[in-house]
Parts: sequence; structure tokens; C-alpha cells
Amino acid sequence: MAKPSYETLYESSQLGIRLSFLTTPGGYNPLHWHNELEILYHLNGEADITVEGKKYSLPKKNLLTVESCQVHSTHVYDMTGMYLCIHVSKNHLKNYLPEIELYQIRCYPQEISDEDFPAYLHICELLAEITKLYMTDAAAYRLEAEGLVIQAVSRLIRYFSSKALPEKSDVDTLTIERIRRVITYVREHYKEPISLQDISGLLGLSREYFCRFFKKNMKISFLEYLNDVRLSHIYEELQETDTPIGILIEENGFTNQKLFNRSFKKLYGCRPSEVRAMKCSQQDT
Repeated sequence: MAKPSYETLYESSQLGIRLSFLTTPGGYNPLHWHNELEILYHLNGEADITVEGKKYSLPKKNLLTVESCQVHSTHVYDMTGMYLCIHVSKNHLKNYLPEIELYQIRCYPQEISDEDFPAYLHICELLAEITKLYMTDAAAYRLEAEGLVIQAVSRLIRYFSSKALPEKSDVDTLTIERIRRVITYVREHYKEPISLQDISGLLGLSREYFCRFFKKNMKISFLEYLNDVRLSHIYEELQETDTPIGILIEENGFTNQKLFNRSFKKLYGCRPSEVRAMKCSQQDT
């Protein structure tokens, strides 16, 4: 079975565009966020994208956008799932549209009206063309691909955006920085015991205030988020290694096996042994 991996075609260009293809045999990417606009185009299978606490289905050959700084997660269900991931820095596109940061793009398959469907379909076709160029190894791939991305963004702004005055403040900046520190800390220390006292102390907050702060901004409790991160790593290791499940549980920070089993079933809809069995059947074929 293929290992979940990104193939980043190139780092951000002078236009602030980064293209990646994500190949994953199922899996979950826990809640995270970034400064760039994200465009996801699912090439095959089914996936759910949760944005700001609301879940959206992303069928194959459809696109979905995640705005700058929106908290989101991805859950791919197919064992051969693959999608195109595009990150676009709005700041880099100010030469074309100085007020671009005022435009909030919202494009979800379930919300497309009959009137806007032709425009949506056209954008999907532009993203499909990027994939075709990649598959054929076109000599001018990067040049053509960036041109197609700019066309896609321009149409997203034209048909699927609203313009509003900025609402940023020092409080917003502080909130973003705090969430970033928490996500980074968990990413680096998820295998270790992490208490609410540890993480709230990292930000200089009381436990009670931190719990309210995290739930408000991430839409789940901190302990749920921490367990989701640990579960995602265990899921990958179940597919990539033959390490006994009990050892994987301990190595990835779980101390309560009942909690692990319940959380794993809730997140993935199956037992860890079923994931391991699927790995073995894939190898046999």
C-alpha cells in the first residue's frame, strides 16, 4: 500500500502559488490553518472537508475552497485517494487586484446554484487541465499551470466571493498567534504526555480560559484535537509498519486503550485491526 505523501511540484513562486498532489490510502488530516487561500480538487474517491466546524462532502472531480486562516481538516475515505492542493498567497496577487484581501471566497459543491454551475464547472475544468499537464509531463508545465491557477482564482473572485471591510485587530492577531503556537507544540510533542496545565501555561493562560479559547476558535476541545492528531499518526503507522497495535498506542501518547478504541472507531468508522488487515490484503494482491 502506498504511503500517504505530498508531492510538492515546487515551492511558492513569485506569484505566491504552490501546487501539490496528495496521494493517500485513506486518512485524516487534523484541524489546521494557514495564511494562504487553499483550493482542493479531488481526483478520485470521496472526501469530507470540515471548515470552521461545518462538514462538506467533496466528490471526485469537484473543487472546494478554504479561505485564509480558516480552521479546517480533511478526511479521505478511499484507499487510492488523490487530490490536487493549491495554496495561493493573496498578498502576492495585489499587483493584479490591490483589494484582493477584502474578497472572501466561498465555494462548496453543495452550495452551487444552477445559475452559478456553469462557472463552477469551468473552474473545475481549469484544475483538471493542470492535472493533465502534470500527467503528460509538459515542458512548460509550471508556466501553464500558474496561468490556469490565476484564471481559476479570478473566476472564484468573480462568481464566488463577497467583498467586505477588513475586521482584523490586535486581538485577531493575538488569537492567530496563540492557535499557531498550540498547533506547532502538539505537532512536535504529541507522543509525550500533554496536560491542560502544560498547554495553557505555554500561552500564559489559566486552564479554564484556555479551554474556552480553544473551543471557540477550533470548534472542538483541546483534548479531542490532541487525540485526533495522535490517531492520525497511528492510522498511518498501521499501514506503513507491522508494529503491534498495543505498542503503537503507547508510542503515540495514548494511556487509555478503551479511549483509544472508542476514538478510533468514531473517527475512522472501523477498528485498528481492520486497517491492518486491509494492509495485508493489499500486499497479498
